[in-house]
Amino acid sequence: MYESFYKLSAKPFALNPDPRFFFGSRTHKRAMSYLRYGLTQGEGFIVITGDVGAGKTILVRTLFAGLAKENIIAAQLVTTHLDADEMLKLVAASFGLAHEGLSKASLLKNLETFLITRTREGKRVLLVIDEAQNLPRRAIEELRMLSNYELAGKILLQSFLLGQAEFRDHLQDPDMEQLRQRVIAAYHLTPLDAEETRGYIEHRLRLVNWERNPDFTAEAYDAVHQYSRGIPRRINQICDRLLLYGYLEELRELDRKDVVTVADELEEEVAHLEPRPATGSRKNQAGLRPPSPAELLEQPKNRRVGDVALESGFEIRAGDDDSAEAGEGKRKGKGTRKRKEHEVTTGAAPSVEEIGLVAGRVDDFATRLEAVERKLGVLDEAVRVQQDRLRIRSELEEQLTALEERTNALESALRRQQDRLRSALLTEEDPSLR
Repeated sequence: MYESFYKLSAKPFALNPDPRFFFGSRTHKRAMSYLRYGLTQGEGFIVITGDVGAGKTILVRTLFAGLAKENIIAAQLVTTHLDADEMLKLVAASFGLAHEGLSKASLLKNLETFLITRTREGKRVLLVIDEAQNLPRRAIEELRMLSNYELAGKILLQSFLLGQAEFRDHLQDPDMEQLRQRVIAAYHLTPLDAEETRGYIEHRLRLVNWERNPDFTAEAYDAVHQYSRGIPRRINQICDRLLLYGYLEELRELDRKDVVTVADELEEEVAHLEPRPATGSRKNQAGLRPPSPAELLEQPKNRRVGDVALESGFEIRAGDDDSAEAGEGKRKGKGTRKRKEHEVTTGAAPSVEEIGLVAGRVDDFATRLEAVERKLGVLDEAVRVQQDRLRIRSELEEQLTALEERTNALESALRRQQDRLRSALLTEEDPSLR
């Protein structure tokens, strides 16, 4: 919709992680350096953690995109709500190995044979585990045991573990000592700062031929950073909706008020997904709930996020301000959509953590769907192989039938020839038979 209005070649803020839009922020560059360092070592575990939507998946996909010309066979597991045996089957399936109906011993033997064969071919095998914080202890132990496979002193399998922040806490448990000893590098992705948030937004816009239409004011960038907390996925959610809002309002410039309006709408949508308490406010660990978008509108630029706390049980909603709109000289277009009026209502504002939780659930569903699609792909390939075998067998049977018919015809012709020769011999021996 808004792409044609703003003359963009594609949607710049799609939620699906696309390596083409990878933004090398300070934290993401450092994380990528750790991943590449791990590749050069060819052993042990590399651990990358970060909040929901911090950019772990796009980091790995960008790494994979750069491995196309290298002798590296990489597979990624994105569904980790599995027990140890199921995880082994998923690892085997990710590398295209047989796994259905096999015992654990057979799975391990197949994996070892695969790893040895690839190593002898001069290739390296890399396994990436996403959402590692969901792995049960036994599943993690199985991964550690897989890292024991070696050939002539060379480790056959290297693993990258990607997880949310709590995975760092899991690694500190006493029973994770053996795994910790095999971790050669670990890094935690931090949110983008205000300057990086602006760079991130403009980077993605430039990739779709943005020519500052719409233009963003400095206050708009600040508002996006404050509301998103510098989390890339939240930035995408806000900016995608912001461009849609600008299209509907026919705006050529987007400012702080537009960002707050969009953020308000997003909060309302999330509020309908879960039941809200009638009274009381939901607070964060520091004792303050995150500020609402309306509060952000009123904050001075030097105010830090989280400094504002409204009176318990109330939430201020931003409404129309016709006089303010009339005085906005920087707007290029006139608003055409009637804005929804909001009132002061009881009930706590949905927290940013809850918004992230919903986004995480959507992402988890998407990753599960990707795993199912990969499994279906493996099954489709098995079906194609079976169909090819049946086709070849059918062709061979047809050729055999034709060969048998030809043989029978030759045998009949031979018998007739033998009968004629026998008759000729008898006639020569007994002239009376002529």
